[in-house]
Amino acid sequence: MKRSILTPVALAIALMGAAPAAADCYADYKAKQQNPLRLHYGVIQLADAACDNRLRARRLIERRIAKDGWQLLNVMSIFDKKGLAQRKESAGKYYLRY
Repeated sequence: MKRSILTPVALAIALMGAAPAAADCYADYKAKQQNPLRLHYGVIQLADAACDNRLRARRLIERRIAKDGWQLLNVMSIFDKKGLAQRKESAGKYYLRY
C-alpha cells in the first residue's frame, strides 16, 4: 500500500496558515540610569506575545534595556506601525535601538 504525500503536505500548509502573523507593534517608554542621572525616551518593537499585554511588554522592555544599564520608568503606550513616524524624532538614538 502506497502512502500519499498529499496528506502530510496538506497538513503542513494548514498548520502554516494557522500560525499567528507577525504583529507590527511597538511601545514607547521612559528609562533612567543613575550616577550620573540620565534619562531617555525610546521606541521599541515588541514580540507578538507582548502586544496586547502591558505587563509582558514591560518585562520585555526591562530585559532589553537592562543590558546597557537602563532602568525602565514607564511604558507610555503600545501602538502599531502607524505611530512610528510621529515618535521617531523624539526618540532620537533610542528609536528602535532595543
